[in-house]
Amino acid sequence: MAPDRYDLSERLPYLINRVGAALVGFAVPGLKRHHLTIPLWRVLAALAHRGELRQVDLSGATSLDPPTISRLISYAARRGLVTRTRSDTSNREVSIRLTKNGKDVVERIVPRMVADERVVFAGLSRAELAALKKTLRRMYDNIAGHKDARKTNPPDRPARPTSRR
Repeated sequence: MAPDRYDLSERLPYLINRVGAALVGFAVPGLKRHHLTIPLWRVLAALAHRGELRQVDLSGATSLDPPTISRLISYAARRGLVTRTRSDTSNREVSIRLTKNGKDVVERIVPRMVADERVVFAGLSRAELAALKKTLRRMYDNIAGHKDARKTNPPDRPARPTSRR
């Protein structure tokens, strides 16, 4: 395919990124009123939904890397949104839980997020939404599996050109 025929408007990665950026732009004003970022909102929402989580599990639940989770938890703890508890069995293991203040913030934001989702998903049937979610989850799993396979079986390096003398 010639580079001039690579139409971004037909490429799924571009379309997904465009929707993601638009969703972030749509959500940010409501979050800013509560002094939250999208990543911090993901942390609070995951905790509200799943309850107390180990920091490592919170990373998986939000698709945020551990150093980012650590910074967000420190910030949220200073704001009184979460508490941290060290494990009795491991000094490295930390459990995170929403405080009453954190739960109150989530309860104030959820109705706005749900209303925003109704706007975004207008005109899509339940079946279409279910299929879209299933497809996106499968794509994410494919990427994660591919990354894991690369770690255990890295691609061959191209041979270095030999110099002739």
